Amino acid sequence: MVLRVGHRRHVVEATAAPAGIGPYSHGIVAGGLLFCSGQLGLDPESEELVEGGAAEEATACLRNLAEVCRAAGARLEDAVRVTVYLADLAGDATAVNDVYASFFSEVAAELPARAAVGVAALPLGARIEIDAVVALPD
Repeated sequence: MVLRVGHRRHVVEATAAPAGIGPYSHGIVAGGLLFCSGQLGLDPESEELVEGGAAEEATACLRNLAEVCRAAGARLEDAVRVTVYLADLAGDATAVNDVYASFFSEVAAELPARAAVGVAALPLGARIEIDAVVALPD
């Protein structure tokens, strides 16, 4: 659901995604773009990290981002920029790349720009966090 806050920006609340663990919105719509907050690999129902490792967390992150996109009337496949934050860049990059590619396989020729960043730690002890900037439909 898109909630009107002002004439230039709109808050997006994705009821099918896990609630934020801090003082932030799931996303903000401005200037024809959706700016998605970072998503952890949380199960939307339990709001706990999924078990299994980086691939499972990446899957949950991307599913949660897809829900934020849906709430704004967009699709994850319309992302123009994605940032992947990894607590173990060297150890988890391959598994995360495999999952990431599966979410964008239908548009492989039009993959979004992306950065992968190694970080010292992530909230809740997560291994991965992903955010995105998504082009809204006309």
